[in-house]
Amino acid sequence: MTDYGEEQRNELEALEAIYPDSFTVLSENPTSFTITVTSEAGENDETVQTTLKFTYSEKYPDEIPLYELLAHENLENNDIADLLKLLQEQSEENLGMVMIFTLVSAVQERLNEIVDLIKTRREAEKKQKEKEAEEAEKQCFHGTPVTIESFLRWKATFDLELLEIRRKKMKEEEQCGKNKLTGKQLFETDHNLDTSDIQFLEDGGNNVEVDESLFQEMDDLELEDDEDDPDYNPVHLDSD
Repeated sequence: MTDYGEEQRNELEALEAIYPDSFTVLSENPTSFTITVTSEAGENDETVQTTLKFTYSEKYPDEIPLYELLAHENLENNDIADLLKLLQEQSEENLGMVMIFTLVSAVQERLNEIVDLIKTRREAEKKQKEKEAEEAEKQCFHGTPVTIESFLRWKATFDLELLEIRRKKMKEEEQCGKNKLTGKQLFETDHNLDTSDIQFLEDGGNNVEVDESLFQEMDDLELEDDEDDPDYNPVHLDSD
């Protein structure tokens, strides 16, 4: 007959020796304890971690122990579900033998895989961002390739914009022509115009300034002697 109590006590002593810093007994009846499992350090010394709680059933190891995840760090929901499934599979495979060390080792290995997956995912994201940045830089230097279709779309838009500009200009010129005053309208709006010439005559034109430098002294002018001209033929006019 199997002595389940002795097997459980022997396993507890072994687990405490193997995991001295992470093994904690919670209760003795029923026997319940926790073991904290941490992955190897990943990128930037980042780790993933979980605390497993085990409770012996009366006939353990011929019965599967109760297990649950009390806490976790850097694990997503799908990772937790995957760990619980792994514990179930390992428990069924090792039924009849003490199995806590085997279960903890399986979880330890899976956490290491998760760290590797995180590293791979982050590297992929980094490469994707670098690729997107490179494509954006190429866009800046090379612009968008021109096709016949894109050129025709641009040309149609350009023609519409040009037509609108011309229409606005014609409208402005038309409006400007309507607002232009006739001579009569100028006199009617500015009464100084109909008295400016009269005022000039009343002043005797004295307000007109003449630049004398525009004229030369008559004595300074060199006049040609018409008598030296062989074709010179003076006409004498008889005085009355």
